[in-house]
Amino acid sequence: MPIHTNLTPERRKTMVELGVWNDRIITDYLDEAVASAGNKTAIVTYRMADGSRSELSYRELNDKVTRLAAGLAGLGVEKGDVVSCQLPNWWQMTALHLACVRIGAVLNPLMPIFREHELEFMLGMAESKVLVVPQTFRKFDHGAMAHYLQPSLPRLEHVLVVDGQGDEASSRYCWSVPGKRKSTLPELFKSRRPSGDDVVQILYTSGTTGKPKGVMHTSNTLFSNIRPLAERLALGEADSVFMPSPLAHQLGFLYGLMLPVYLKSTAVLRDTWLPEGRPASCAPNSRA
Repeated sequence: MPIHTNLTPERRKTMVELGVWNDRIITDYLDEAVASAGNKTAIVTYRMADGSRSELSYRELNDKVTRLAAGLAGLGVEKGDVVSCQLPNWWQMTALHLACVRIGAVLNPLMPIFREHELEFMLGMAESKVLVVPQTFRKFDHGAMAHYLQPSLPRLEHVLVVDGQGDEASSRYCWSVPGKRKSTLPELFKSRRPSGDDVVQILYTSGTTGKPKGVMHTSNTLFSNIRPLAERLALGEADSVFMPSPLAHQLGFLYGLMLPVYLKSTAVLRDTWLPEGRPASCAPNSRA
């Protein structure tokens, strides 16, 4: 889908001169984190349904991002194509955005609470080429819903399912198997690198006053919110960022997904924030 913005040369000149935009993208900060703090913990993820915990260093995260970016390119995702996802606060959400930026694709995060009516409209409007969902989350079968919707969305070529089985499993294509030879990846990533003014995210409004609108964001517009916050709060590498708000919401996306990479700090993600989502071991006053 051709993506056009209303950015004018005058507007860009003003924002650069003010220091609000610096033309850096999130993978620049990832590369710096890998180079200077590769063994540092980048993400800690908790799945509250079963109490499981996973942890990735910056080097491990970058490896998964590289494989995922190669896998998406192998599926035919081109620069400017939209990759939608309806993922909880799992490490796969962070890796997916970083992988999309690596190959110049546009991530479209979708809240996990959306169902058929909302998704059909949003995926159709974005002309999404790929949709990534969990098999189940909070006892709902997102994989089945995605496959039910796919025939009504002619632009949706691939549905990838985290924790899925068989051909639909995301691991078959992306998480564990490179889609292109490693020797070709540096040139691929270099040729696909987006500029600071290229759209890297489409996020829908709530639709309270009508149909949702797809808001386009560039790296420049996203980081113009992150850098001042980090400076005002004096945040740095030694800090950890806890995020229970959905990464598919702009609050969670900016400060739970992007901010930790920018800081070279550690993100701690919680996927469910309601009491019924907690295993017994996480309940207040529980005893081992």
